[in-house]
Amino acid sequence: MFHAYSNALDLIRALVPVVEQLKTYDRNLADQVTRAATSITLNVSEGAKRAGKDRRRFYVMAQGSAGEIRGALDTADAWGWRVDTAQARALLDRELGLLYGLCR
Repeated sequence: MFHAYSNALDLIRALVPVVEQLKTYDRNLADQVTRAATSITLNVSEGAKRAGKDRRRFYVMAQGSAGEIRGALDTADAWGWRVDTAQARALLDRELGLLYGLCR
């Protein structure tokens, strides 16, 4: 299976408890993380079926969504919210690395 796709699904699974914790502080931020994680999976999947510059465009969008999740987790930390993000951050870093390779 395509590594960036399977890792994106693992990331979603790791984000489930994070999203639940975020909801106690800010429902909008939790929703943003949910939508961004979904976007990664959908764009990686669609990009795999495209060719040339069109393929790269979908991977770049997935990369942007991954960056959005990182920003949301950093925001939660900056607010001092108690959210356990360690596992999600590890998978997010892996996803960003995989997407970097696909975008080059």
